[in-house]
Amino acid sequence: MSSYDAVKDLPLEVEECSFEGLDLSLGEFERLTTVVKLRGAGAEGIGEDVVYDAVDHIGQQSHGPPAGLVHSGTFDEFSKQLDRIDLFPAGAPERGDVSRDYRRWAFESAALDLALRQAGTNLAAALGREPRPLNFVNSMRLAGFAPGEKSSIKPVEERLALYPTLRFKLDPFNDWDDELIAALVATGAVDSLDLKGFYKGTPVDVITDPELYAKLIEAFPDAWLEDPDVTDETRPLLDPVHERVTWDAPIHSIADIEAMPWSPPKTVNVKPSRFGPISNLFAAYDYCEERGIGAYGGGQTELGPGRGQIQYLASIFHPETPNDVAPSGYNDPAQATRPGLPSSPLEPSIDPLGFRWTGPQTA
Repeated sequence: MSSYDAVKDLPLEVEECSFEGLDLSLGEFERLTTVVKLRGAGAEGIGEDVVYDAVDHIGQQSHGPPAGLVHSGTFDEFSKQLDRIDLFPAGAPERGDVSRDYRRWAFESAALDLALRQAGTNLAAALGREPRPLNFVNSMRLAGFAPGEKSSIKPVEERLALYPTLRFKLDPFNDWDDELIAALVATGAVDSLDLKGFYKGTPVDVITDPELYAKLIEAFPDAWLEDPDVTDETRPLLDPVHERVTWDAPIHSIADIEAMPWSPPKTVNVKPSRFGPISNLFAAYDYCEERGIGAYGGGQTELGPGRGQIQYLASIFHPETPNDVAPSGYNDPAQATRPGLPSSPLEPSIDPLGFRWTGPQTA
């Protein structure tokens, strides 16, 4: 039985929907998300919309729920019902289809939580999977976005002083020099390097530098190389180490996994919200498992229950990989440099009902 087959026929009653806005200031970036709440048969299911543009959240919260959500049937029938509903009734999303997938994920994860609660069970039990201790990495860039601010090892050192077993997924920037690279190597704490090769015209852009790629490949022989920019200049560097290359930003479907260079990849970042419908996400998990392709989880700076849901999925599908699903407190520079945050690995912490991770996210 496929993973989706195990949940698709769950009975589901949806009577009403409401929203709750969340926000967090991250330097010059104001992160907004929206908690989607679906209610029916005396229960409530929750999910989190991680669309990145604030105007999309403001529009959704001001407009209210879209028409057509009332439902009596199965979870799969509700998913198909969503195909016919415009989840952006206040106006088209700023970023097109990727934002539609993010919002679809919010409604579907809320519906799955609700269906499981109405059925008196939880996701792990429904799938026949045992939650296991969850490894995570702290994903970060070593410089802020202020003009002239240079990359520094200080954020890594501050976190390791408090959490000596913490592992990292770092975003190399063009100002990484030999001294910084050597200092990072000396920590022995770097699991992944996110090369941001698919970001163009964004605040996190990195100029593709073959010389920097060569230094990183040599200095971090055991680190995953995520999302390199594969060009005529970088491909000769990457070919010999292609088993360390992994993909994140372009992965929204099984077809995307199959389309990557050096196919099949040894491992990929499966970010649940990028897949939209639950059926697509679960199909990707099954596809990777059947073909021996490793998977690790990734987040979208969730501020609410969505963070716990991606930790839940990582715990039952791929707990031992370098999951980029650290408790949300690690995304807040003020919290990440104070004691009290949960350490890796996270002990499984799931609600007896539904699709919710109950462990702490902050200090």
